[in-house]
Amino acid sequence: MAAFTELVFSGVQPTGNLHLGNYLGAVKRFVEMQDRDAQCLYCVVDLHAITVWQDPEALRGQIREVTAAFLAAGIDPKRSIVFNQSQVPQHAELAWVFNCVARLGWLNRMTQFKEKAGKDRENASIGLYDYPVLMAADILAYRATHVPVGEDQKQHLELTRDIAQKFNTDFSGSITAHGHGDAFFPITEPLIGGPAARVMSLRDGTKKMSKSDPSDNARINLTDDADAIAQKIRRAKTDPEPLPSEVAGLKERPEADNLVGIYAALAGITREDVLRDFGGAQFSTFKPALADLAVTSLAPIAGEMRRLTADPGHIDAVLADGGARAETIAAQTLDAVKDIVGFVRRGPSLQAVR
Repeated sequence: MAAFTELVFSGVQPTGNLHLGNYLGAVKRFVEMQDRDAQCLYCVVDLHAITVWQDPEALRGQIREVTAAFLAAGIDPKRSIVFNQSQVPQHAELAWVFNCVARLGWLNRMTQFKEKAGKDRENASIGLYDYPVLMAADILAYRATHVPVGEDQKQHLELTRDIAQKFNTDFSGSITAHGHGDAFFPITEPLIGGPAARVMSLRDGTKKMSKSDPSDNARINLTDDADAIAQKIRRAKTDPEPLPSEVAGLKERPEADNLVGIYAALAGITREDVLRDFGGAQFSTFKPALADLAVTSLAPIAGEMRRLTADPGHIDAVLADGGARAETIAAQTLDAVKDIVGFVRRGPSLQAVR
């Protein structure tokens, strides 16, 4: 592997249609990360997906669809490593080691589990509860220095940092003895931000855009064609006031703020830039401009996704190649972890018992 100053890891769950929020909050940023001096690993996190029940055939299709979205958006599988999580067994193995490092009280504070489990938490899977520990293993299996994440994953990143710090402290003597300096795992930096780090519903600006929203008009799917994209933007909920000239004027206007943020993210500019051009304009002027921009940005991705998903053999080959490259890195990490924690592992220096 070439020497890079950074190692970037991030992942997307294969659970239903990807939408504009996934694209702006994750995939578009993944593409941009390729221009950093970084080794980038982008993972379809299928082990995370099964923390709630998935239809097996549907899951296979969704893994390929997310991979197709990565490629169609501009992720280059030669420059970056694109793979699905279950092809690299070190993720699950390292997660067990981290289960023995993480503390129960840490997991009890995770708000996402409380939100997803709801009132029926006694029937939630152990996997859903332990999800953040597996996420830490995903990241630290590659000793990633940076992780682009949305605001909703910030708490999980903090847990990853806590686990890394506790592992480094608990095994400090062994880490030094095995030649890894003062610390083995890096304290990973989250990359949070951008004009659309959190994209909201087109029907309710106070709710996050979601795959599970019963209204298809609440989101723009990456598989939507040009007509569907334009129609959904035209129907997006707004208020009767013109757009303000200053960003502060968006504070109590969630739908306006959301649409301005989407325009800024698609155009690669700031909210201030958008309002410099459209401040004082009615939505009857702004929405057509946003629709044109969205169609120009997203329709080619949808077309390329359709082409790629029609050739599942090619997608599987990309995932297999990426999985092999990812495992090469993760295996080195796990071998070192086994030495540090005191396991006796299989290797050329060990003689067979006679």
